[in-house]
Amino acid sequence: MLSVCIIVKNEEKNIARCLQCLKPYDFEIVVVDTGSTDRTGEIASQYTDKVYEFAWRDDFALAKNYAISKAQQPYVMVIDSDEFLEEIDTEKLYHLLKEYPEKVGRIRRKNIFTRNQQEQENQEWINRIFSKERFCYEGRIHEQVVAKDGSEYKTYQAPVVIAHTGYDLTPKERKKKAERNFLLLQQELQCLEKEKEEREKDTTEYQKIEEQIPYILYQLGKSCYMAEQYREACEYFSRGLSYDLNPKLEYVIDMVETYGYALLNSNQAQTALFFENIYEAFQDSADFQFLMGLIYMNNACFEQAIQEFEKATQHKECRNKGTNSYSAYYNIGVIYECLGKKEEAVCYYKKCGDYEPAKKRMSEITGRI
Repeated sequence: MLSVCIIVKNEEKNIARCLQCLKPYDFEIVVVDTGSTDRTGEIASQYTDKVYEFAWRDDFALAKNYAISKAQQPYVMVIDSDEFLEEIDTEKLYHLLKEYPEKVGRIRRKNIFTRNQQEQENQEWINRIFSKERFCYEGRIHEQVVAKDGSEYKTYQAPVVIAHTGYDLTPKERKKKAERNFLLLQQELQCLEKEKEEREKDTTEYQKIEEQIPYILYQLGKSCYMAEQYREACEYFSRGLSYDLNPKLEYVIDMVETYGYALLNSNQAQTALFFENIYEAFQDSADFQFLMGLIYMNNACFEQAIQEFEKATQHKECRNKGTNSYSAYYNIGVIYECLGKKEEAVCYYKKCGDYEPAKKRMSEITGRI
């Protein structure tokens, strides 16, 4: 009933783990190699006889649609070679596929990476499971699932969890990947802007392009952010947010939050205070309230910062691991320590559990008392 489709290129370090996690399930596995010069194809052939070659044309949607065309099952789940399956309820998933053939299934992806010698994790819901007859991909890079008839579609949360290590790169690797993405995204933006000029305003085609442009601007900002070009990232995020966007969309939420971090990382903490004006639209998010705590903290508004970090801990869920728990408590501890309130600082550091930075700060404080 389900085919798993994967496009690859020089992924000999990841492909075996990716495919091994799929082995216990009765899935058809389709692997499309876009030009590997290592052992990727050879390794993939050990897990499936559906390994195909496809000449790379600087277009991820084109390659993924080719992989989907090779699938024999009516439904597909598309994953990347640097992702691996952690959890799946196949019985429930197959039931959902039968119940909602016209909808797209969203799977939960856990992004795992190391920054500043600390393991970090954030999660997101992404569209990955759908009918191959009804849907396909569109976009050179950061491609999106679209209905073949151009109609809007609804989604459901699929009982699938995958882990993703593709962001766990060295600074040099991150920069190289960001530069590749940036060039493809610039091409995509230029095509959209040119097409927009050729369309009449207030038409369906014009409106569709208007909806696509801010997403591309968001991805351009993310590429700059990955390359640690924070001021350039701010410019793209600012342009993207100048459009009339739905604040409930996941990419809009991420754009706002990443914009805030880009401002802080580019020494524009005072400018970031304008986030107070959009607080009401995003206050239901632990991650946004944690960000507001950082913004206030960097502006020496310590009372407001503590309030926001405390609010973040009241949420049961968060996208970035720790923002509703140990990271928030740690920052409150840092504030109290800077204010000379050692006992209060130790109290909050204790709430951080096994979080190493908190244990280190607590040890230094108690060693001086």
